[in-house]
Amino acid sequence: MTLSPTDDILKSLDMKDRGYVVIGAGQGIGAATCRALAGLGARLLCVDNDSDRGEAIARETGGSAIAADVTKRADVTRVFDEAHKQFGEDLCGAADIVGMAKTGRLASLTDEEWDGQFDIVLRHVFLTIQIGGERLASRGGGSLAFVGSIAGNLSIAGQSAYGTAKAALHHLVETSAHELGPKNVRVNAVAPSFVRTPRLMRFGNEFWDEISASLPLRRPAEPSDIAKALVFMLSDMSTCMTGAIMPVDGGMAQVVAVKGFLGN
Repeated sequence: MTLSPTDDILKSLDMKDRGYVVIGAGQGIGAATCRALAGLGARLLCVDNDSDRGEAIARETGGSAIAADVTKRADVTRVFDEAHKQFGEDLCGAADIVGMAKTGRLASLTDEEWDGQFDIVLRHVFLTIQIGGERLASRGGGSLAFVGSIAGNLSIAGQSAYGTAKAALHHLVETSAHELGPKNVRVNAVAPSFVRTPRLMRFGNEFWDEISASLPLRRPAEPSDIAKALVFMLSDMSTCMTGAIMPVDGGMAQVVAVKGFLGN
């Protein structure tokens, strides 16, 4: 029987018994991604540097947890060893949500702060693509999805190091897609603007009101907005998509006057 277009779409979103690694799973976008994947039937390995947070989201979503510092090669290898042990040939992909912005003028950044931004924004992406990508290739393919940023595309005051690292992340996604595509491994990223994560909620109502007023949609993204895009990239809905940097930013990429949101 031929599937109707609706049936085909629903089948593309069926993740029952597929195994996924979620890196940075414990809160914010990572936790929302775990909930979305679990709701579609996926099996999860929830990775966080905070064991309590990782175990909490694993219990909530019926997955398992592993604590790891994913800026370390040995830890990323251990994560994908565990994923292979748990999922075997059913390992289908990974979402990597780890990242943190160090804001401030370029002239004031120390060497340690500059290097730290590239560790927390970029190094784990390199390791996940290199180690996780080859694991997926060895079982016939799969999908890797990362969180970039519009800071990697736009010039935003106070985000020199962060924006440079995110721009490098975007480029790494694009170039690795060429290398892994022949092995049936897809590599994509979302590019959010400001997302109402627990870390950013400390900025307070005035900040968020200013952000909302600047956006065409008149609201910032919630973690679930970014999770939906990541799930799309991991699912069979995006089987002909790789090397893409997808804006999920409420229209901020279309706004010219973005400088100054973070102060002087």
